[in-house]
Amino acid sequence: MPKRYAELAFTPDVQEQQERHGSRASYARLAARTENETLGPDERAFIESRDSFYMATVSETGWPYIQHRGGPKGFLKVIDERTLAFADLDGNKQYVSVGNMAGDERTALFLMDYPLQTRLKILARSSVVERDGRREVILKVEGFDWNCPDHITPRYTVEEIAQLGMALTEE
Repeated sequence: MPKRYAELAFTPDVQEQQERHGSRASYARLAARTENETLGPDERAFIESRDSFYMATVSETGWPYIQHRGGPKGFLKVIDERTLAFADLDGNKQYVSVGNMAGDERTALFLMDYPLQTRLKILARSSVVERDGRREVILKVEGFDWNCPDHITPRYTVEEIAQLGMALTEE
């Protein structure tokens, strides 16, 4: 677990709950370890292979707003070891996420690989750039954490099922 993620996520209230339920010592040890604080090859490959993710922003009323974003694999781009970006398409035209980003740049991404029961959590500061009739969301990564696979129910896309079917017929 990168130290910066732990600094952002493990607030005093969180640490109190960890202490109360017996996990504080192990998380303190993990947070104290020095790990790569930037997106490396494993994170890049995982991010660029996703065709969707969940994004949370913070409203002016303090409530989180969670939005699903989808597109072709690789629509979430890794620009460099601390920067991600994606084209923000119109969708339902509510503009809740981009409106929230205008008031509070804190954004969280939750990326899942259901078949491999893997997830990556990313905390970032977002900005919205509009140019040439397009809107892009730029995310400056503050911290990230690979999460444990426990309790992730494997789910498969139509494409993944078709690939499994093809593999079975080839055997």
